[in-house]
This record gives sequence, C-alpha cells and structure tokens, in this order.
Amino acid sequence: MSARDLAAYVYDQLGGIPGVRSRPMMGGYVFYCQERIFGGIYEAGMLIKNVPAARAAMPDAEELPPYPGGKPMLECTLLDDREAFCLMVEAMLPQLPPPKPKKPKEKRT
Repeated sequence: MSARDLAAYVYDQLGGIPGVRSRPMMGGYVFYCQERIFGGIYEAGMLIKNVPAARAAMPDAEELPPYPGGKPMLECTLLDDREAFCLMVEAMLPQLPPPKPKKPKEKRT
C-alpha cells in the first residue's frame, strides 16, 4: 500500500473525530488532531507518538524510529479497529504538546 493510500485509510478510520487532518511531508504524512501531532506515516508504516495513552492502548506495540536518528514512536496496531483507534487518539490529546505559536510574518519594505 502506498503512503498516499495508507494516509487515506487512516483518515477514513478517524473520520468520527473532529479536527483530524494530515499533511504530506518528506515522502510520508504527519497526522494532527486539534493541531497536535499524534503520529505519521513513515517508511515503517503508521507510527504513533509514545505517550502513556498510546502505550496503554497498544501495550505490545514495537518502538520504531520514524527516520534514522529519530525519536522512537509506536507502531500502530489498531489501524483496523476503528473504535479502538479513535478512542486512543482522543485519549492521547491531553498528553500531547500544544501546537507551537506561529511567528508573525515579517513585513517587506
């Protein structure tokens, strides 16, 4: 399955959660919920940030780096269980860092 097809599948699985979006980035996709990054699609597949709610929902998930030298994330084992996947993402939200404030654009003179 291509990264684009997998991203469409993940997006469809999370369709019941408001504020979910994805953004193509470096050949993969980064997934956001309420502007907080919770995971992404990388060469290893769908990876989820390693926070307590994700670890509790996927206790046997393997830790994999998203890219060489990257901080290990959890391999998503809930992709095909829509309800469990959605519950996990919603439980993760309070444990994820808030989005960084955007810098104001500099005015050109």
